[in-house]
Amino acid sequence: TSAENGFGMGVATMAVLILSNLVISLIKNLIPDKVRIPAFIVVIASFVTIISMLMQAYVPALYASLGVFIPLIVVNCIILGRAEAFASKNGPVASIFDGIGIGLGFTLSLTLVGAVREVLGSGAIFGYSFGITDYMPLVFVLAPGAFIVLGYLMALFNKFLKK
Repeated sequence: TSAENGFGMGVATMAVLILSNLVISLIKNLIPDKVRIPAFIVVIASFVTIISMLMQAYVPALYASLGVFIPLIVVNCIILGRAEAFASKNGPVASIFDGIGIGLGFTLSLTLVGAVREVLGSGAIFGYSFGITDYMPLVFVLAPGAFIVLGYLMALFNKFLKK
């Protein structure tokens, strides 16, 4: 619901993406085809656990704010998809850069959605108030607000990307 939460979740996801891409690219030839996906999930879950513990130790307020969403990184299709489509077919250096690129895009997206929701829903950005709190539509700080903002941002990007 905020730019800070979006940024924190994006950075956590990017760390998992980079580390899991690296490990999967290194062990890809050791994993039999029949257990490839479960093995990838174990690698991803291991890094999610490590990142979760690090967040709990060093940024407890952010960890508490994100709550159950940190463990849900394990089932994020982007991470498993990149492991399957890229890391399992490329070397470690390329896989790290792929993780960085995809992770930066994901972090930017989450931060942008969070920032728009925060501005429209509470009149603030990164916790700094604009002083406009008379009427702020509550829907933007609730779950449906994320879908509304995402829809409008997608429409805006589609409008500018089509020539």
